[in-house]
This record gives sequence, C-alpha cells and structure tokens, in this order.
Amino acid sequence: MEIDYQVGEVELSYKSRTRSKNEILTASDAYQALLPTFKEGTIDYKEYFKVLFLNQANQLLGYTLISEGGLTTTDVDVRIILQAALLTNSVALILAHNHPSGNLRPSQEDKNLTQKIKDAAQLMRITVVDHIILTSEGYYSFANEGMI
Repeated sequence: MEIDYQVGEVELSYKSRTRSKNEILTASDAYQALLPTFKEGTIDYKEYFKVLFLNQANQLLGYTLISEGGLTTTDVDVRIILQAALLTNSVALILAHNHPSGNLRPSQEDKNLTQKIKDAAQLMRITVVDHIILTSEGYYSFANEGMI
C-alpha cells in the first residue's frame, strides 16, 4: 500500500491599503470608520457583521465583513474573526453590526456573542475593545455602556 504524503500548501496574505493609519480612540471614531463600509442604503436593509482590526497604537489596520444575513440576524463564526485578527497581526478588535430596525439596544444574543468572541480572543492575547451597533441614525457602544 502506497501512502501519498503530499499536502496542499496554505497561503495567507494581508496587504494594508491605507498609507496613514487613523487612530480609533472612541466609539465615535469607530462609527465614522465603519459608516463608509456600507454601500448607500444598505445599513437599513439587512444585518451585516464587521470587525475593525487595530494595532498596539490603536491605529486602524483594516476591516472585514464577517457575515451578512437577513432582517433580524446574521450568523457569526468566531474562528473567521480570529483568523483575520491573526493574519493582520491585530492586538485589538472592534466588533460591529447594524440593526436594520433602527433599534440601538443590544439583544441577549448580541451580548452572548460579544462575550463568546471576547473569551476566545483573550486566549490569543487579543483584546475586544468594543462592540458597536450601528444604524443610519447613530450607534450604541458596549464599551461606553460598561458592557465590555
């Protein structure tokens, strides 16, 4: 019996597109960085879950769309978030999702997911500094409300 020991090579890459990195020091900074990532009119259309990646100096390295869903929910895979965080050498994350309903209050599912991501990231010494809920009218910050 002959065994083939060849395995496929995994190649990952990350290229920063920003020349000067903006500091994200407040929830308002994060909201302003996230708004342009929504195509016009989509923030009120369906749920999107995005993550901002930060370096040690709180400079924005980039963002990624983790998932998009329906009117009231979107599935989030914690492994995808952590994979992107490791790939970008991030030390901090800002989680973000929109509520098409316009309601800024986090659901129990939002709170549970935040804790789950925070716990998983902590194992890799990555800090979840905030979770922002966005609408076209404003935002809710877990950090500002003492929930992180």
